[in-house]
Amino acid sequence: MKKLIEFGPAGIPASAKPHNIAGGLNRVKELGLDSDELEFTYSVTLSEPAAREVGVEAKKLGIGLSVHAPYYINLNSVEKKKIEASKKRILHSAIVGEAAGARIVCFHPGFYGKDSKENAFETVERELIELSDSFREKKLNIKIGLETTGKNSQFGSLEEILELGRKVRNVFPYVDWAHLHARCNGCLKTKNDFIDLIKLIKKAGPEFLDGLFMHVAGINYSEKGERNHLNLNQSDFNYKALLQALHEMKVKGNIICESPNLEEDALLLKKYYSGLLE
Repeated sequence: MKKLIEFGPAGIPASAKPHNIAGGLNRVKELGLDSDELEFTYSVTLSEPAAREVGVEAKKLGIGLSVHAPYYINLNSVEKKKIEASKKRILHSAIVGEAAGARIVCFHPGFYGKDSKENAFETVERELIELSDSFREKKLNIKIGLETTGKNSQFGSLEEILELGRKVRNVFPYVDWAHLHARCNGCLKTKNDFIDLIKLIKKAGPEFLDGLFMHVAGINYSEKGERNHLNLNQSDFNYKALLQALHEMKVKGNIICESPNLEEDALLLKKYYSGLLE
């Protein structure tokens, strides 16, 4: 059966030598993984010319790329200048990502703050429309990926992300399954729990399941949501049930592993998924 999902690490594999982006891409290939996410965690660390070189290497190796924009983003800030700075970070990440041939730029949309969820949604939607317009003006083909978030204080439930993906041009869900597990205080336990959410995605937009971008990791959480990422074998996150659900629902897409051990858990995920195809 043909592989429907690609797997890769978030950033440079720990075992890469040299430990830089080029070394990381070559290590991803050596390990038999399919993709890599460029992590601009605190700032965009590549120039456009350097990104184009990364893109040439990735294409030569057959490695698909995505980009994670910096964490300092809040499209629902009470300060307009912080919203504008957030959009500039996203746009900068997208321009560099496009130069590298990345397919999507993902980010955490923001926080509710003192707003109601309804007011926060209206603000984020308005800013995303402006951001989408900027992408079109600059003729960027890279997708805007809204990541589901892991804390109840953060804007980014699955329902919110799907609604924005339905309403705003070039906006797509980027589903972090570990975040969703933490957000509901560990409610994702069985294959059917995951199937229910996949059906929700399908209802919002069947096309989302033809190229769904996802994050997976072990997760430590409390009643308030996410605390930190863990390796899969240190967490109660049921990755096997998730992969079974994705396989049963014939989801196509890409899984980036954000566990601290990066490539080890990415390989664990790919091995288990490959076994489902046999």
